[in-house]
Amino acid sequence: MPNIIPEIDDLIDAGKDLGMHVTRDDAVVYHKCLGKIFAAYELVDKFPDNIPEVHYPRNPGYAPKSSENYYNAWATKVHINGAKQGSLFGKSLVLKDNICLAGVPMMNGSSVYRGYVPEVDATVVKRVLDAGVKIIGKAHCESFCYSGGSHTNDTGHVKNPHKEQHSAGGSSSGCAVLVAIGEADLAIGCDQAGSIRIPASFCGICGLKPTYGRVSRYGVIAFASSLDQVGPMTKSVKDAALMLNTIAGHDPADST
Repeated sequence: MPNIIPEIDDLIDAGKDLGMHVTRDDAVVYHKCLGKIFAAYELVDKFPDNIPEVHYPRNPGYAPKSSENYYNAWATKVHINGAKQGSLFGKSLVLKDNICLAGVPMMNGSSVYRGYVPEVDATVVKRVLDAGVKIIGKAHCESFCYSGGSHTNDTGHVKNPHKEQHSAGGSSSGCAVLVAIGEADLAIGCDQAGSIRIPASFCGICGLKPTYGRVSRYGVIAFASSLDQVGPMTKSVKDAALMLNTIAGHDPADST
């Protein structure tokens, strides 16, 4: 993604949008500061990417219309077949929309990310695909994963499948709903202060926050690196244990 420095008039307009009075002299100073920051970005861009190879064919999928997304739980529907055998073979899975799935748009609950397409699969994605799972989509989450409710996603609120006017919990809201209504067998959510456990309890499924560091966070948009954990959301304790056993383990790409 190219780094484009805003023009001076752009900075003045941005100030107006934020209710600030930015003079042209102010904007000139800001523009010079941004030039130094963007020069650092350009330097970083020159380093080799060392992007891991992506396995298992896929397409970008699509954002389902409301007619097939009544609870607003789906962010994107895709169809990616994993290995032809394994501990999760025959099961379908959705990912919280802060987990990288190469070639598939990711929004992290916020329009700020709209148009962003990851180039890598998160480690947990590779592990479940190697175990034979079929990934069927990405599930809506709260804006920047910063809510225990289900009302902050920029596409609208995620409905509780048991009482539509009630919260589905967050921030892994869509994951909990899709498992609860049976549109996915399994989901992978992320938890810092309850983001797996709250929606799981609100929607009546099983959600597990693993011990810190047990599951790799590589390829997951960070919320707070000292708190981030990735874990299973399932219909049963048995499936949660099965999936944790699949995704857990040391990952040299994740320093935690």
